[in-house]
Order: sequence, then C-alpha cells, then structure tokens
Amino acid sequence: MTERDEAGSAGLETVCREAQPADYLALLKPRVMSLVVFTGLVGLVLAPGSLHPTLAVTALLCIAIGAGASGAINMWYDADIDAVMARTRGRPIPQGRVSRDEALGFGSVLAVGSVIVMGLAVNWVAAAILALTIGFYVFIYTMWLKRRTPQNIVIGGAAGAFPPMIGWAAVTGDLSLMPVLLFAIIFMWTPPHFWALALYRSDDYARAGVPMLPVVAGARETRRQILIYSLLLVPLTLAPWALGLAGPLYGSVAALLGAIFLLLALRIWRSETDRPAKHMFAYSILYLFLLFALLLAEHGLGWRA
Repeated sequence: MTERDEAGSAGLETVCREAQPADYLALLKPRVMSLVVFTGLVGLVLAPGSLHPTLAVTALLCIAIGAGASGAINMWYDADIDAVMARTRGRPIPQGRVSRDEALGFGSVLAVGSVIVMGLAVNWVAAAILALTIGFYVFIYTMWLKRRTPQNIVIGGAAGAFPPMIGWAAVTGDLSLMPVLLFAIIFMWTPPHFWALALYRSDDYARAGVPMLPVVAGARETRRQILIYSLLLVPLTLAPWALGLAGPLYGSVAALLGAIFLLLALRIWRSETDRPAKHMFAYSILYLFLLFALLLAEHGLGWRA
C-alpha cells in the first residue's frame, strides 16, 4: 500500500457522526456552484426571447442542483485523496461528518432529479445539456482523467463551461454562436486558473498522487503553459465584441481586464516564487466574473446585437 493510500485509509476510518445540514451543503461545493449559476444566468438573460420568471428560477435552480450533485459525487469518488490533501482534508467525508455511501446517494438523487425537473418544467434540450454536464464532470473528469493525465484540467474543463449553454437553451430550446463563445471562454480560462493553483499546491497534489501539470512536467513547463493559454484566452474574450455580439462597453473593459491577465501570466512565467501564481488564481476568478457581468450590464443598458 502506498503512503497516499495508507494516509487516505486512515483519514476515512473516522466514525461518522450524524450529518448536519451544513455538511450536506458543503458536499455541494457552494463556492463553485455560485460561479456556475452566475454563468448560467448570463446565458439565460442574453438568450433571445423570454422565459416566465418561475421557469427561469426553476432552470437556474436545476443548474445549481446539478452542479452540486456533481460536487457531491466527486467527493464520494475522491474521498481517499481528499483525506491526504491539506486543501481538501476538511471536507465532510474525510472528517467523518458524512459517509461515502451517503454522499453518493445524495449526489445521485440530486443529479437525476435536476435533469428530470429541467426537462419537465423547462425543455428537454436544456435537460440534455445539463445531463451531459453532470456526466462529463463525474465520468470523464473525476473518474477517468483526474488521476491519469496532466491534461485532466484541459479536457475536464468542459464540464464547467456548459452552464451558459444550458441557460441559453432553457430560453430558446436550441443553441447559437453566442453560447458557444461563452463556453469557449470558460473552457480556455480553466487551465491557467487551475494551473496557477496547482503551482503553489504542487506538494499537495504530489502527496495525493494526482498528476497535475506541475507534478508531472515541473513548474517551469506549467508557467509556460499558463502563458500560452492566457495568450489564447484574451483574444477569445474579445470575440463577442469583434463579431458584433457584444457592445463597446464589453469590448473596451474586456481588453483592459485581459491586459491585466496577460501581465500576471508574464509575471508567473518570469518568476520562480509562488506569489504571482497566488495573485493569478485570485484574479482569474474576478476576471471571469467581470467578463460575464459586463455582458449582463450591457443587456441591462439595452444593448442588442
């Protein structure tokens, strides 16, 4: 048995006490869920047409529950490595507050329920994309990619990029260029965002046996990849404006925010310390939020493609 397995087994031998509501809430990864719901909201608001407010709230609730279900199933599957990583050992399962079986059952019920409600209450196109999102995160990312390849984040990032498409489809029942661009932006944003985290958490990932890029290829190559993906991401964020799908407010502010993102990526590339990576990780969350908030602001101001 490896050191990771021994440590993980020891962490999971804790006797579970009766779970509290806060423990089940933690299984849903509420911080991750909040960004997922926000990007789904942007897709829903920008879509042409309208949706009854009750159905709009239902769609967003289904997106939130589906995302939370994915998080709970992820914690069930990754309980062994969560127990040995400093960043995750405080989660409900390693701490013995929720059993693995409870987490799996909880997540599975929410996953199926969110898809069925989305289909019955909103439409089956949105439900199908929601089901694809959950399945991609659970089976492709969590069970297949995460422990096998340093490209786990690159490919697995698609799971977090689907919500704008779900929101759009909830209104229109189909897809078009704009939600695909929003998907592409989140997809390209994910690698530099998570690799920045992995740079200063590489010891944690190595201890858990997760082949994140810094563990497998080293810090220097990770810094280079962050810069490459950042150089690809920033022009992509300007595509909605360049194609006439977003207005001048979005275009000008997105260019400024992108310049800051590239500056931080350059600092990471040139530095041998963890500090620029920490700054990049924190800024990347704000960056994505502001990009999508700009689109909402333009919509509120009455700008139309």
